Amino acid sequence: MKSLAELQAIRDKARSRVTLREGQDDAIRVLVGMATCGIAAGARPVLTTLVDEVAKRGLQNVMVTQTGCIGICQFEPVVEIVEPGKEKVTYVKMTPEKVTRVVNDHLVNGNVVTEYTIGANSK
Repeated sequence: MKSLAELQAIRDKARSRVTLREGQDDAIRVLVGMATCGIAAGARPVLTTLVDEVAKRGLQNVMVTQTGCIGICQFEPVVEIVEPGKEKVTYVKMTPEKVTRVVNDHLVNGNVVTEYTIGANSK
């Protein structure tokens, strides 16, 4: 059984996360397509890896969320990164290994990994 202090610490941590999400209009949004086609193509481990990598690196300005069908089923799993004031970047045929590189190169260092984008994979 947890002590009252431990329970209060858990509550405070949860509240800070909710406040962080609500108060960030300038946050980078990372959307993972989790419709049936995405899940069948392996989007669940991609989402899990994204959440883990963002948490591990302590990226406070990044919100990872699920979305439904993005509409390009042949390219699933799909991850879209939306940064305020910039054009949306759509990564396709994602894997957990690719996610690690996208988090490092794109989210941390600001460099789009072009070989994983829809433009490079639609030819």
